[in-house]
Amino acid sequence: MTIQKWLKTPKGYVGITMFAYLIIASIGYKNMMGIRNGLMAILAAVIVDLICNNIKGKYSSIPDGAVITGLIISLILSSTTSILTIVGTAIIAILSKHLITFKKRPIFNPAAFGLLISVLLFQTGQSWWGAFGDLPVWTIAFLLVGGYIITNRINKFPQVFAFLLTSFLLLALMGFFNIGDAVDALRPPFINATLFFGFFMLTDPPTSPAKDKDQILFGILTAAAGTIIYGIFGGLMYLFIGLCIGNLYYFQKKRSSSRISMNRSNSQRALSK
Repeated sequence: MTIQKWLKTPKGYVGITMFAYLIIASIGYKNMMGIRNGLMAILAAVIVDLICNNIKGKYSSIPDGAVITGLIISLILSSTTSILTIVGTAIIAILSKHLITFKKRPIFNPAAFGLLISVLLFQTGQSWWGAFGDLPVWTIAFLLVGGYIITNRINKFPQVFAFLLTSFLLLALMGFFNIGDAVDALRPPFINATLFFGFFMLTDPPTSPAKDKDQILFGILTAAAGTIIYGIFGGLMYLFIGLCIGNLYYFQKKRSSSRISMNRSNSQRALSK
């Protein structure tokens, strides 16, 4: 595949958008450490992805997914995060993509899984600096424009709208009843994190459904699970946990459908004998 053709694919759009956010955020914060972290995360993710693909015999596979995973990780972890932690998080993310699978497709969103495990292992902090959380409010426009382009390209509007509507509605209700710190989650940088997450992580095609009805259920479940966890425990880890729960739901649905199809196939074979 040529670069021109790749740039027109969904992964091409996401990759360009993530690179743009990396540059814009680095300029906005006047800090180039994020670019260093991004390059290290990409390098680690690509190397591990290539090794895993070679073991599987996929020698011609382009590691574009690994590049995107590395970029997302570097945009979420603080720019002051150590190189070892950045590399470790990227490695965990890519290993989950290859080891935790169903029919050769990842069960969990690699970036979300890697970031969740990094919190538990390395006590990492998610600043979501690549979502412009501490920059002027108008920079949210970058998230909305990039998010619209990506969501439109991969036909995930039902999923994104269901997730955002459910998240903000539940947070507003929790804030009204003074449950946890829900009101804070409706302000920057939390709202920036939610938008970035909804547009660029929730919509990962391999780990989320394609049909509109399934997308809506997936978005609602992910939002409800994550928001309830936030109300109880606070912090920013709730987004990753919510998505992993949504990924598990989608995995169970696919497994059930696979079993039904297999049983029908076996029944048809038995009748034909």
